Amino acid sequence: QVQLVESGGGLVQAGGSLRLSCAASGSIFSINAMAWYRQAPGKQRELVAVITSGGNTNVGDSVKGRFTISRGNAKNTVYLQMNSLRPEDTAVYYCNAEVVVADYIAPRDYWGQGTQVTVSS
Repeated sequence: QVQLVESGGGLVQAGGSLRLSCAASGSIFSINAMAWYRQAPGKQRELVAVITSGGNTNVGDSVKGRFTISRGNAKNTVYLQMNSLRPEDTAVYYCNAEVVVADYIAPRDYWGQGTQVTVSS
């Protein structure tokens, strides 16, 4: 089994910063990509940022210039640095990873339990 554990959420004032972390563990052969999604109350889950195993990144338009995604040296960790936070960034943030558990098994998605980020105005 594969587990993703997020940390770093919390309450922050508008204009502040937070750094989210996600660590993947378990039966992992390789990880193709890791990403952060978020879901606000009454809204669909949306992609915030993604990073591939090669280090290529893509960040959503709503957070471009404010959020940065990166991977740790161990490659099983991913971070989301969030600066200039706005009340509309309030959501549950989920870590996602496309994991290969063996070279003869197709990759599949795994999700963390989510971490709450609340930005007060």
